[in-house]
Amino acid sequence: MSGEFHRGDLERLHEAGRYRALTPRAGIDFASNDYLGLASDQRLRDAVAAALARGVAVGSGGSRLLRGNDPEIAALEADAAAMFGSEAALYFATGFAANVALLAALPQPADIIVYDALIHASAHDGMKLSRAPSVAAAHNDAQAVDDAIAAWRGQGGKGTPWIAVESLYSMDGDRAPIAALAEVAARHDAMLIVDEAHATGVWGTGGRGLAATLEGQPNVITLHTCGKALGCEGALVCGPQVFIDFLVNRARPFIFSTAPSPLMAAAVREALRIVADEPARRETLHWLIAHAERVLSPLGVTATGSQLLPLIVGGDAETMARASAVQAKGFDVRGIRPPTVPAGTARLRISLTLNVTQGDIDRLAEALA
Repeated sequence: MSGEFHRGDLERLHEAGRYRALTPRAGIDFASNDYLGLASDQRLRDAVAAALARGVAVGSGGSRLLRGNDPEIAALEADAAAMFGSEAALYFATGFAANVALLAALPQPADIIVYDALIHASAHDGMKLSRAPSVAAAHNDAQAVDDAIAAWRGQGGKGTPWIAVESLYSMDGDRAPIAALAEVAARHDAMLIVDEAHATGVWGTGGRGLAATLEGQPNVITLHTCGKALGCEGALVCGPQVFIDFLVNRARPFIFSTAPSPLMAAAVREALRIVADEPARRETLHWLIAHAERVLSPLGVTATGSQLLPLIVGGDAETMARASAVQAKGFDVRGIRPPTVPAGTARLRISLTLNVTQGDIDRLAEALA
């Protein structure tokens, strides 16, 4: 019978406490990635209104290689390259598509991809499409990356190693050892891909991310998500011109996708200006992080030094029960279960943004207690 497998699979998810459903927004925001509170900011609204007023189209009308190469998108890419210090930038409709494109298109059959074990799911999908083999390295272990490349060389590997990591991990809130990874890349003549999704706008000099000091180097490619701290949508791949040109010519998620809305490009340009113009936003968020760690750590929440604070519960059903209890008290805190996190580490993911106040954090602590 049509759908029989699918019904059975959904039933198994129910039984395991891993069934997911879409729910409306409710409660104080401790769940979103809108770290700087820009998603509803008036400056972004005004930027979109101004773009409409000067005749910018709502839709792009086609892929970038057809008629979708709107001047707004080209202007955004120029602004992004200037801000992040890269030779060039390329705008994708989503961070997922950008990660898939990077890892599916750039590494070649004679190369190898060494990736952090906790890297984004989109990177895994990109590696599945890649013609290069891939191997996982222990999380945040630069020596493990070095050893994996050395072992590959020892087995006759002649191509280019590609190291793929995130700078700040969204489920654990911890940071990659970027400097040590850069040293490994230099030692092995490797390319370093850094996904700055959760760091862009929040960390690094001028909010440029945790790999900001590496931008512009010939062996470094960064990905800056626009749908988190920038409050918009899409992602910017920044790096040497040769790799941007290669993506335009070889990356199927770019070639065969309708270009992003020019209005969204205008909004992202304004978001970049806000990040540059208003450092007080970052300073306020950093202060909230420090306060949250003081009041939440005694309750079992892991102090990570970032805006992402996990409370490891363990069991899937227990995690969702705790999430429901906190939500019933008016706080939007979500339970995260496998396969998003390893089995036995289901957790409440507490995300700090400028959409909350010190008082909100204090009341969340009372609810958790």
